[in-house]
Amino acid sequence: MASTNLNIRVDKEIKMQAEEIFDALGINMTTAVNIFLRQAIREKGIPFELKLNIPNEMTIAAITEGRTLAYDKNATGYSSISDLRAALEV
Repeated sequence: MASTNLNIRVDKEIKMQAEEIFDALGINMTTAVNIFLRQAIREKGIPFELKLNIPNEMTIAAITEGRTLAYDKNATGYSSISDLRAALEV
């Protein structure tokens, strides 16, 4: 496969922020651009989202508990910080 150079101008701050995300995903800028271009060809348009903002199990449980406390009148809530600490065993 023959390769060619692609020169593009990007705002410095945008490039830095994108590199941080790509680093966290384990890829470099060249790989990210190639992924984007290949997907654009397959989809015949802007192809996809890559996100890191996926809550882990603990965060999902906390969100669920918060919603339960907010909307379920029968849910046990905490009337003071000491009650909360006791429930958390802190």
